[in-house]
Amino acid sequence: MPWDRNQMAARAAEELEDGMYVNLGIGIPTLVANYVGDKEITLQSENGMLGMGPFPLEGEEDADLINAGKQTITELPKTAYFDSATSFGMIRGGKIAAAILGAMEVAENGDLANWMIPGKLVKGMGGAMDLVAGVGKVIVVMDHQNKSGASKVLKECTLPLTGAGVVDRIITNLGVLDVVEGGLRIVELADGVTDEQMRDATEATIV
Repeated sequence: MPWDRNQMAARAAEELEDGMYVNLGIGIPTLVANYVGDKEITLQSENGMLGMGPFPLEGEEDADLINAGKQTITELPKTAYFDSATSFGMIRGGKIAAAILGAMEVAENGDLANWMIPGKLVKGMGGAMDLVAGVGKVIVVMDHQNKSGASKVLKECTLPLTGAGVVDRIITNLGVLDVVEGGLRIVELADGVTDEQMRDATEATIV
C-alpha cells in the first residue's frame, strides 16, 4: 500500500537529526511537526516563530498562533517570536539546516516548481524561493502523481520554477528518491510498492 499523508510526514521526520533548525512548508510538510518525537528539533515558521509545537488538540486552539499556512499551532517553552525581516534573515543567512516543502512538480535534476500555476490567482510566493536558496537541505514531500494519474516527478518541470537544481531528496506516497548525477535513485519503497510500480509512475530518469 502506498503511504498516506501522515506516513509521508512520519518518513520525512526521520530525515531530521538532533540540533537541527527546520522550516516546514505548507501542505503535507506541516504534519511533520506531529512526528518529531523526542528529537531536539527546532521548527521555524517564516511568519516569525522559532520553536513550533505540534497541532493543538480540538478545543485548545489559539487563533493568534498560526504557521505560514494559516493553520493553528502550539508554542513550546522555548518558543521565540520575531518579525518577518528577522525570520528571512535566518533563512537567507544559512541558519536553517533543512526545509521540508510540498511541490507541484520536481524534475530529475532537482528543479522545483511549487509556487504558482499560470492563470490561477496567486496570493504570493511565500518563503519558498528564499528557503530553497538559503537552507542546507531541501526535502520535497508530495503525492507521486496528480489527480489524473500523471507523474509529478518529471524529466523537466513545466510550471514556473521556485528554484533550479535545489532538491536533495523526494518523499512521495510511493517511496523515497534522491537526486543524483544523471537522474533519480530509489532509496526506499513504500510498503508493498514494487520497483516496477515506482518506475512506471515516474516520468523522470531513474538510474
